[in-house]
Amino acid sequence: MIRRLFPHPWLSVTLVLVWMALVNRWAVGSLVFAAIIGVVVPLITAPYWPGAKGYRAPHKIPAYLAIVLWDIAKANFAVARIVLFTPRRALRPAWIAVPLDLRHPEAITALAATITLTPGTVSCDLSEDGRALLVHAMHAPDPDAVLDEIKTRYEARLKEIFE
Repeated sequence: MIRRLFPHPWLSVTLVLVWMALVNRWAVGSLVFAAIIGVVVPLITAPYWPGAKGYRAPHKIPAYLAIVLWDIAKANFAVARIVLFTPRRALRPAWIAVPLDLRHPEAITALAATITLTPGTVSCDLSEDGRALLVHAMHAPDPDAVLDEIKTRYEARLKEIFE
């Protein structure tokens, strides 16, 4: 019964928290409306998530988020240094095809979002069979090092969380 009312409990919790943060007012009416959104939206969207599985290791999500936030902060400084002090002719942009071990669409989406959120890289395309992600790096003197970092730092952790 509970699973029918809350088909995606983490989505429900996230929607409530995001709504309350957007409203920026802790009133009973806002909380009731947030709860309604948290119940109705997952119920309406549940048919579009056939076979969606939960997390295998949700306790590893905070550590992953901490790593991503740290990498975003570091990359901001690295990109600023490149933009301000690296001559244009010294830039080594690269297209990198990242072969994926991930199979869950949610995990692949999380990886693509992580890459795009990190300054200096952007996820550009997913192969039709979902087995490779095309990434553009603004400055990658060693594209293999970028590939290894994506595979070990992000994909391996997402695989632990999702699969």
